[in-house]
Amino acid sequence: MTATLALYLLILFLVLLLIAVIVWAWSQFNKQQAQLTVLTAQLESVQQQKASLQTETEELRAGVIGVGQRVLVLQEQYQRLQHEFAELQAQHQALALSDPESKIYSRAVKMVELGADLEEIIRECELPRAEAELLFNLHRQKRS
Repeated sequence: MTATLALYLLILFLVLLLIAVIVWAWSQFNKQQAQLTVLTAQLESVQQQKASLQTETEELRAGVIGVGQRVLVLQEQYQRLQHEFAELQAQHQALALSDPESKIYSRAVKMVELGADLEEIIRECELPRAEAELLFNLHRQKRS
C-alpha cells in the first residue's frame, strides 16, 4: 500500500507541477499578448504619422514647384524690363544729344550737381531765372 500511496503522491505531484507550468505558460502568453497589442498600436500610430508626413511632403513639393515656376516668370519679366530700360536710356541719350535745349538743361543739372550757384547757372546756360530756380531747387534736393 505504501507503494500505491507513493505512486498516487508522485502522480499528484506531477499533476500539480503540470498545472504550475500551464499557469506560468499562460501568464507568459498573456504578457506577450499585451506587448503585442501595445506594439501593434504603436505601429499603427507610426504608419499614420508616415502617411501624414508623406502628404505634407507632397504639398510642400507642389508649392516649391509653383514658386520655382513663378520665379522663372519673374526672371523673364525682369530681363525684359532691363532690356526695355536699356533701350529707353539709349533713346533718351540720343534725344538729349540731338536736342540743343536738352543739352542746356543737362549742362545746368550737371552744374548744380557740381555745386554751382543759381547766378552762375543763369549766366552760363542763359536760362530764365524761373527755370533756373526750378532746376536748381529740384536737383539740389536730390544732391542733399
